[in-house]
Amino acid sequence: MVTTEKLVLPSPPRPGSDFARLCRRITDAGLLDRRPGYYTARISLVTVLFAGGWVAFAMLGDSWWQLAVAAFQAFLFGQIALLSHDLAHRQVFRTRRPAEIAGRLAGNLGIGMSYGWWMDKHTRHHANPNHEELDPDVDPDILVWSQRQAREARGLPRFVGRHQALLFFPLLTLEGLNLHWSGIRAVARPGLRRRGLEATLLFIHCAGYLAALFLVLPPGLALLFFAVHQGLWGVYMGSIFAPNHKGMPTLTGRPELDFLRKQVLTSRNVAGGPVIDVLLGGLNHQIEHHLFPSMPSVHLRRAQPMVEAYCAEIGIPYLRTGLVSSYRQTLRHLHEAGAPLRNAS
Repeated sequence: MVTTEKLVLPSPPRPGSDFARLCRRITDAGLLDRRPGYYTARISLVTVLFAGGWVAFAMLGDSWWQLAVAAFQAFLFGQIALLSHDLAHRQVFRTRRPAEIAGRLAGNLGIGMSYGWWMDKHTRHHANPNHEELDPDVDPDILVWSQRQAREARGLPRFVGRHQALLFFPLLTLEGLNLHWSGIRAVARPGLRRRGLEATLLFIHCAGYLAALFLVLPPGLALLFFAVHQGLWGVYMGSIFAPNHKGMPTLTGRPELDFLRKQVLTSRNVAGGPVIDVLLGGLNHQIEHHLFPSMPSVHLRRAQPMVEAYCAEIGIPYLRTGLVSSYRQTLRHLHEAGAPLRNAS
């Protein structure tokens, strides 16, 4: 584990803003321009495939081929979640209202995940990535992300943390249910914006989803479809987001890092071609996404060599690795973070 106490900056920031200079290059290249045609095509394709999956579900009826439909819909749920992510970052629409309308339709109604809850959580993550006190994505609710968290762990994190590297992917099968439950908890508490609308859309999704399963399928197959669908969706979601920051430096206190260094040093890119871009929704270019959250995801691949070259120019380490290697680094970090718990047992 690397914390801010161990993080050595290779060069001090130059006078002025290093990020502003990079931003000018990116803007001049047109990479922050909207891509309405791309998003129209992408949203249309995902919508058609999503609807087609449910048509196939209805036509198959009582058939073991429904498990293939469950796997297909797990992939589509992930793709809809990625579209919700782009909507939340204003990559699709310039103004908030259409982004929120589309985000709630995709998130709450489409996949049963609260758009408002997720947007609040994800905004706090972007502001302070991998910060143990400020980033909700490294809260030790089940897993511990640093040896400091391990030493302070109690309850479930203390029990799971001993062997969390081995348990990581099995636990991801529950991530889909966790996203549903987090949304339900969010609408049950005051404070969420458009809480009534979010609750209504979540209820319609859950009621419609469960009704479809138990009206079309016998109870045993319905439960198996549910387990396969939700389990694979959870693994897919975890597999998209885990390589981005896990195993990178974790921050505490008030780190003396400017915006550019804070985002680059805590993020990892995943190398690969267009297939990886589709599977990970462009988030394999995590460094570029964190530096320019409103950049359309289709532009991230073009921005990547520009950002990497600029980081080399001013002496900032820039990590880009393969997909398998990124998971290996994540699991190694989880194993090392849990060491105090194994040593204490």
